[in-house]
Amino acid sequence: MGKNKLSKFADLNTYEHVVQITYKKLLAEEFKYKGKWSEAFFGNSNPIVLELGCGKGEYTVKLASHFPEYNFIGLDIKGARMWVGATKAMERGLNNVGFLRTNIENIRLFFAEKEVSEIWLTFPDPQMKKTRKRMTATNFIEKYRKLMVPNGIIHLKSDSNFMYRYTEAMVDENQFELIRKTDDLYRSELLDDVLSIQTYYERQWLDRGLSIKYLSFKLSHQNPLREPDIEIEKDPYRSFGREGKE
Repeated sequence: MGKNKLSKFADLNTYEHVVQITYKKLLAEEFKYKGKWSEAFFGNSNPIVLELGCGKGEYTVKLASHFPEYNFIGLDIKGARMWVGATKAMERGLNNVGFLRTNIENIRLFFAEKEVSEIWLTFPDPQMKKTRKRMTATNFIEKYRKLMVPNGIIHLKSDSNFMYRYTEAMVDENQFELIRKTDDLYRSELLDDVLSIQTYYERQWLDRGLSIKYLSFKLSHQNPLREPDIEIEKDPYRSFGREGKE
C-alpha cells in the first residue's frame, strides 16, 4: 500500500468498479447509471446501500462481505484514500462493491428517486460552526429523501458527541422512527459484527480514549423538515483534524 497518489489515480482509472466523471460532463448529460445502478452496474436487482464520505472504504468493503444480498457504493472526493478500499474489494473478488468519486452535494445527479435503501455516515466532520454542512442537517436530509425509498434507514457512527446529539435532536424534532442508539458503542449491548467494523479514523479516536456513538433511524418522507432549536455543547477537541497519511 505504499503507492504514491499519482499511481493510485492511475489505478483508479483502470478499475471497472470505480466511477469518476467530471462535473461538466455530469451537467451536460444524464449519468448513465442513474436509476439503473443495480441492473447496469452490478448486474442484479439487489438493494443499494451508500457509504457517504467513505474515506479508505473500510466500511463499504466489510459491509459488502457481510451482506452479499446488497450492493454497496462508497462515495468520497478523495481518490487516493478511496484507492485503498477499491483495491481491497478487487483483491477479494467482491462483485457487490462500487466506488463513486464525487462531492456528496452532487448525489442527486447520480441516483434516481427511491433507488437507495440505506445510507451509512461514518465519522463525518461534525461542522460545529456551519449547520448546513452537517451531513444530518435538513438540507442534506432533504437530498437523502429524494433518492431513498420511504422509511429508508440512515446510520450514523461518530466519535463526536456534538454530531451525535445534533442528529438525535434532528430525529426527535422531525419525529423520525428511531431504531437504535448508544453514546458508548463498545460498552453497549448493540455491538455486533457489523458495528464493530473499524475505520481508519475510528481507530484513531479509540486510541485517544474517545467513546464511539451510533444512531440509526428510518427516514420519513411525509412532513416538511425542521431544524432542531437546541444548544449543544461543542466537542472539546478537533474531530475534523484528519489529514493523516493517505
